[in-house]
Amino acid sequence: MTTSDPTVQPVPASVADWVDAADTTLSNPKRAVIALGSNLGNRLETLQGAVDALEDTPGVRVKAVSPVYETEPWGVEPGTQPSYFNAVVLVRTTLPPGSLLERAHAVEEAFERVRDERWGPRTLDVDIVAYQGVLSDDPSLTLPHPRVHERAFVLAPWHDIDPAAEVPGHGPVAELLDEVPGQGVERRADLELRLPE
Repeated sequence: MTTSDPTVQPVPASVADWVDAADTTLSNPKRAVIALGSNLGNRLETLQGAVDALEDTPGVRVKAVSPVYETEPWGVEPGTQPSYFNAVVLVRTTLPPGSLLERAHAVEEAFERVRDERWGPRTLDVDIVAYQGVLSDDPSLTLPHPRVHERAFVLAPWHDIDPAAEVPGHGPVAELLDEVPGQGVERRADLELRLPE
């Protein structure tokens, strides 16, 4: 399920060489990939709010925002929850992984995320998918995300904005995307998230 759209502007072929001469606020930044999801309330508004909140975080700069995908809920019976809106953002950050995770949780809480049940409905999900190629088995933050290589709703938007990306320990996003079922994952061409100015 490889996606390709000339209207999507990917980041440079070598993401490792991201350079923003105007961005003098970050010193020795690292690359991170963050997945967003929402299936309660105004889903698009919530995702945009999450993008803006990440940009407003000291030590974080949002460099790319994917198209929006609508997806069936993961891990539950079909029809038992509303569908999700999903997107992926690429950031540069001086925050270490643990601090970035704390910020992700704070953004979720700002949008009244409730953690009552595994794979339950939520106003907002903010997941760190990958961080500068780091491999970590820390149960509080496993990197890369332990199920990212199985999830088309993360791989598809990630591939849209970084076609050359790789999931550390699993291989190129493009190849992984071709291996996972794409059913129930639909790009919403009528919806758009703004890249913060």
